[in-house]
Amino acid sequence: MKINGTAFRTIWLAKDGIGVEIIDQTRLPHEFVTITLRSMADAALAIKDMWVRGAPLIGATAAYGMALAAREDATDAGLKRAYQLLHATRPTAINLKWALDEMLAVLLPLPETARVAAAYGRAAAICDEDSAQNAALGEHGAALIKAQHQAKQRTINVLTHCNAGWLATVDWGTALAPVYKAFDAGIPLHVWVDETRPRNQGASLTARELNWHGVPHTVIADNTGGHLMQHGMVDLCIVGTDRTTRNGDVCNKIGTYLKALAAKDNNVPFYVGLPSPTIDWTVADGVKEIPIEERSAREQTHIFGKDADGKVTEVQVTPDGSPAVNYGFDVTPARLVTGLITERGVCAASYKGLRGLFPERG
Repeated sequence: MKINGTAFRTIWLAKDGIGVEIIDQTRLPHEFVTITLRSMADAALAIKDMWVRGAPLIGATAAYGMALAAREDATDAGLKRAYQLLHATRPTAINLKWALDEMLAVLLPLPETARVAAAYGRAAAICDEDSAQNAALGEHGAALIKAQHQAKQRTINVLTHCNAGWLATVDWGTALAPVYKAFDAGIPLHVWVDETRPRNQGASLTARELNWHGVPHTVIADNTGGHLMQHGMVDLCIVGTDRTTRNGDVCNKIGTYLKALAAKDNNVPFYVGLPSPTIDWTVADGVKEIPIEERSAREQTHIFGKDADGKVTEVQVTPDGSPAVNYGFDVTPARLVTGLITERGVCAASYKGLRGLFPERG
């Protein structure tokens, strides 16, 4: 992604070869600020407090967190302790555990003296792999948008939920990778951007990066999507996912399930973009088995914004004394998903469909 002509990933090694730089996403869309992570504790805080977010980027940050941990204590006990602390930061996104497992698999067989260099090397490789996977799934998803354009011969309207773009990954994005690939190929399109309460990742992050890239888009209230679908104003939905079961159930930002129900009722194709590390092959039933993160109620009762003087401030939107609950995710059953867009192609949201693309998973 280019910002004012300069290409950025969302995470990269600092010039000193030790620290890890990230974009503080809590400061977007109004400020672009980078932070250097210097310790495993910094990486854990960045994940927990959502300086970084999005399943693939969480995994990449955790991988670099293990590299930073190896610098602090490269013993078996030290690495396993770091694994547990990083794993506890956010429970829903499976990429976190996947990346941590990848790091331990590489590091534990090595002598302690070789572990720091190997950790940085594997973390960098995880970032490169994520970028390549998302670029590939973007091509497969762009073909779906192109087919819609060829059939309808007009601008194609895509509805997305939350942020599953470049800011949620190392580069390109999941749900938005097809949008960027199609847009760059000259296919006329427009994106409906759900605001995505309570943290407003759609309004603050998706709109921000679409704006940077020059993609036509409109921010809408979360409850507008069904109305747009009823009136033929949505050609397809593409969302991301933090964990997808082996049977094709999709766990994504709260509100995704409602969009899928509306899409089903209005015969609007509902696709999910995901790199393969987001598939949890150990889980069959998403509703019963995926842990749903419950975050601070303050995210629901308060909101950040820029006032008339340009100052970013927080205000309370609920009455004093009114309790709130803040579930971070919901599960969309496979029966509501038209297809899964992966780096290996598009498949049915089913065990058979996923196994067809990933036969090595046994």
